[in-house]
Amino acid sequence: MDPYRVRPSSAHDSPFFTTNSGAPVWNNNSSLTVGTRGPILLEDYHLLEKLANFDRERIPERVVHARGASAKGFFEVTHDITQLTSADFLRGPGAQTPVIVRFSTVIHERGSPETLRDPRGFAVKFYTREGNFDLVGNNFPVFFVRDGMKFPDMVHALKPNPKSHIQENWRILDFFSHHPESLHMFSFLFDDLGIPQDYRHMEGAGVNTYMLINKAGKAHYVKFHWKPTCGIKCLSDEEAIRVGGSNHSHATKDLYDSIAAGNYPQWNLFVQVMDPAHEDKFDFDPLDVTKIWPEDILPLQPVGRLVLNKNIDNFFNEYEQIAFCPALVVPGIHYSDDKLLQTRIFSYADSQRHRLGPNYLQLPVNAPKCAHHNNHHDGFMNFMHRDEEVNYFPSRLDPVRHAEKYPTTPIVCTGNREKCFIGKENNFQQPGERYRSWDSDRQERFVKRFVEALSEPRVTHEIRSIWISYWSQADKSLGQKLATRLNVRPNF
Repeated sequence: MDPYRVRPSSAHDSPFFTTNSGAPVWNNNSSLTVGTRGPILLEDYHLLEKLANFDRERIPERVVHARGASAKGFFEVTHDITQLTSADFLRGPGAQTPVIVRFSTVIHERGSPETLRDPRGFAVKFYTREGNFDLVGNNFPVFFVRDGMKFPDMVHALKPNPKSHIQENWRILDFFSHHPESLHMFSFLFDDLGIPQDYRHMEGAGVNTYMLINKAGKAHYVKFHWKPTCGIKCLSDEEAIRVGGSNHSHATKDLYDSIAAGNYPQWNLFVQVMDPAHEDKFDFDPLDVTKIWPEDILPLQPVGRLVLNKNIDNFFNEYEQIAFCPALVVPGIHYSDDKLLQTRIFSYADSQRHRLGPNYLQLPVNAPKCAHHNNHHDGFMNFMHRDEEVNYFPSRLDPVRHAEKYPTTPIVCTGNREKCFIGKENNFQQPGERYRSWDSDRQERFVKRFVEALSEPRVTHEIRSIWISYWSQADKSLGQKLATRLNVRPNF
């Protein structure tokens, strides 16, 4: 017998998780943070190893968001929010910033139909005078899981079966049966919003919570929202089959043709703002990405408009090689302790370095349009012309200096090193409220879709029962409808 083989646990007669080096993993669900909900620590080797391995699973296609389209245009400030942020590109009404936007489906491969029921990516790169700001979000304001430690597992469950390469609901429902926080996201995905008509007629959301910091150093939590001026339109299940059968690239074609015809897509940008001193006043954690902020308490505030008025010049250069990362912020905008955002800060850049190389930010579509200078050079795929002899700092022979200091987050982090779930999970209230806000026909379509998913032969009785229990806790009548149609006796 191999003395180094991981032996089954005597309690459960099954192997336990380890790192690649064989070290035991006692918690494969939570990131190591400062306190219960503080920022994630770089010393969490298990998290970094897990994400780094995951980011390198596909070559050269993106692991997620492989399919979609991009276009160029500008962002114009329409409302003054300088009391909230010192960001230069938000300096006042009329200020314009060039942008490039990438829309995408999330799970399926590069050539997949754009009519599949799937979240949509909505990523905006602002070429500001202070460097690039990447606002990387989706068309839904919430997400499946709240901790990035679960992101690789989540994508594995949503992706096709590694044995058959077929996406199967039993795998999805099995995985998310362990994560009741996913109900809110499923209330969007299985709703009529689950298949946008095209990219022009869908909303966008930053999803994560960021921070706005003004010149005085005052910080506010912020969520970003894009609202299409042409309204929201979606495809029914029957329309999706018809449209997808005639053109699997219908949304890409619609975006390209609309811009070429001068029918420029537009979105208005709104923000929701919260004083960090008030975060404990809610019955949920405001930094939890599975939750929305109630608009009656934290109303949408207008900021500006996004106009896409130019098609890309080359699909490979300005779509395949474009690289987004939530770590790219500018003075006046900063990260919060949102656990999913904290992991995305590392994972996105790591994924791009694997896919495009360590110098991916030198590619024209990713490079800043403002002056920039540092001593990062050489390495794989470097094409920057450099003839300076001084490549270190400081130097009396190089006039480069530090930039002027700007305000950063004043929030102090204290706490023990911990791997744990956040408090105030409150997994069922918001999905239940969302379901009850629909008319009866919309509710019926949602129930029908979920019944079909739960009816797949490989979905076990146990998994069906768990999902009925979850939806019953969100809305008792919804749980009863599912139980009746699936012939499962509910546990309530």
